[in-house]
Amino acid sequence: MKTFSLRKKPMLLAATAALALSLSACGGTGGGGTSTSSTDEAPYKVAENVSVSGSPTFDAIKAGGKVRIGVKQDQPGLGFKDAATGEYTGFDIEIAQWIAASLGLSKDKIEFKPIPSASRESAITNGDIDYYVGTYSITDKRKQQIDFAGPYFVTGQGLLVKKDNSTITTEKDLSGKNVCSATGSTPIQNIKANFPDTKTTEFDTYSQCVEALKSGQVDAVTTDQAILIGYAAQEPDSLKVVGEPFTTEKYGVGLKKDDTALRQFINKTLTDGGSVWQKIYDKTLGQSGTKVQQPAVDNY
Repeated sequence: MKTFSLRKKPMLLAATAALALSLSACGGTGGGGTSTSSTDEAPYKVAENVSVSGSPTFDAIKAGGKVRIGVKQDQPGLGFKDAATGEYTGFDIEIAQWIAASLGLSKDKIEFKPIPSASRESAITNGDIDYYVGTYSITDKRKQQIDFAGPYFVTGQGLLVKKDNSTITTEKDLSGKNVCSATGSTPIQNIKANFPDTKTTEFDTYSQCVEALKSGQVDAVTTDQAILIGYAAQEPDSLKVVGEPFTTEKYGVGLKKDDTALRQFINKTLTDGGSVWQKIYDKTLGQSGTKVQQPAVDNY
């Protein structure tokens, strides 16, 4: 079920303008760290006496006394690390912290680990992280290696170009153009599979693609439109989002394969906490003025 759309240009422009006012975390992306977001009081409490019987991941978390969460650190409004303060903010960060709280872990027990798109499956399967929350699209191919809880959000693939670009207005204009996205991401796979006349450039992070766009190395950046709006909001005089979403992307929480107990626990947290989800959205992505309904989880 598709629950989110930014198909009308006036809404897109309004969202970009609103995000430009609401996002103050500008600057470099920085490295890894253990800092957590310092946003207003969370709309959830840290659970007590939690038990997730049959989950090896939960057992490891309890034994270690902390949870290691894979995230993005260069996506304004979703997963962003302030280079000056080391603080993480955004919708995905709040979702990650809510899940941690439901497992009985407070913010000081969270270690955020920025993981490039191409390394997400290996980080989960190797046990480098306990779960991943970072614009991670649920696909059948990925489900062969890992499990997903959720989805907790639905968006669609879009395009980011320079403000003065008049040759790319939709995905139909990509023939002969050079389009950039993150290595291993769903968007770059879609471009390669369905736009054979389009050249592609790949980097570990979307922020590197944005820099390549600004320098003229590539003609467009493609990823989920929710991410692109954040970048355009940071530099509205030089960047813009064009066209309509041309895919449906469902964001899930990446987990170790066959940890059914933890997947079901997180799905129950998401399902039972609709009011919490809405409050998290309202104070992050909702500041753009867009209205969104929480998607139903997939209890496969």
